[in-house]
Amino acid sequence: MSGFQFSPAVDLPADWRQGLFAGRIDRGEGPTPVIIRGGHLFDVAAIAPTVSELMEMDVSSIEGIDLGELEGFSLSAEEGAPVRLLSPIDLQCVKAAGVTFAVSTLERVIEERARGDASGALAIRQQLEKEVGSGLQTVVPGTEEAAALKSVLIEAGLWSQYLEVAIGPDAEIFTKAPVLSSVGWGQQIGVRSDSHWNNPEPEVVLAARADGTPVGAMLGNDVNLRDFEGRSALLLSKAKDNNASCSLGPFIRLFDEGFTLDDVRAMDITSRIEGPEGFTLEGVNSMSQISRDPTDLLKQCLSQHQYPDGFVLFLGTMFAPTEDRGAAGEGFTHKMGDKVSISSARLGRLINQVTTSKEAAPWRFGIRELMANLAARGLLTR
Repeated sequence: MSGFQFSPAVDLPADWRQGLFAGRIDRGEGPTPVIIRGGHLFDVAAIAPTVSELMEMDVSSIEGIDLGELEGFSLSAEEGAPVRLLSPIDLQCVKAAGVTFAVSTLERVIEERARGDASGALAIRQQLEKEVGSGLQTVVPGTEEAAALKSVLIEAGLWSQYLEVAIGPDAEIFTKAPVLSSVGWGQQIGVRSDSHWNNPEPEVVLAARADGTPVGAMLGNDVNLRDFEGRSALLLSKAKDNNASCSLGPFIRLFDEGFTLDDVRAMDITSRIEGPEGFTLEGVNSMSQISRDPTDLLKQCLSQHQYPDGFVLFLGTMFAPTEDRGAAGEGFTHKMGDKVSISSARLGRLINQVTTSKEAAPWRFGIRELMANLAARGLLTR
């Protein structure tokens, strides 16, 4: 494991003492929902045994058991740690919106045209930038202007299924990970060992109630395999949903007077990759450049399904690293041991270390185990 040590001064926003946060820890008994308020950590398991249930409540009025100052805890992601920090969600469905930024749209088209071969990406990228220009950055999806741009691209032989979801009326919404399978702050993230072109995707992730009301936001890494999806969009599930490929955290920052959905709309998410060979790469995901408003993405998600336990929604990213890490023209891909830091001034820092999905800790604690654990602790009273 990575051995990262959680620090509120580094891993939470500067105003964390004024904010309201929710998440999960394990002090040896099992997953325990907690809130952070006024700098203190509160155990709320007796009131809401799952974070899913907690999100349906008015968290600002919940007391819970005061465990003391957060800074007094030694939080770790290590298995068996006295106080282990877990992924902040449990029973919520994990959904994701794709191709929501113009830059990432072009990169998806490049993957498709390169058939998943990173060595052919550079020439295709240059051609698309020349032909499309800034058109994708200004068009509003689903409008007459978008339909006109679609016609132009078809005539030029540049149309793609990715452009359909980028500027058409229907957003791409997919399931990122099974319930309870996400990893949290400090844990290892996994890429398939047979992938040779992949990258992190730093994103804002909304937490929503069963009725779709957004109640907070957190950071997420939608680990992505570019070669698999580039070979065929029908391989999206293999490109996106693998062991340890979904990271969330460190906590959900709940909306209140000091933090709103407008803060999400204006947010910059920075990412930093530090490789074991000394390689470093930094980038920014600016939510102000998103093509679809977060509320529209929530509505489109709800148009597909009901979510009685609530859901979380990755909002997409404009971060698609193209810098060469190895041979010229082959772009970026992960190496085992990469340290990935995703940060936001309003949400804190999510940090993980890259390994293969085979070598990452296997996912064994599912819904059946969670219910048995809560029952044994006397927390299932209804």
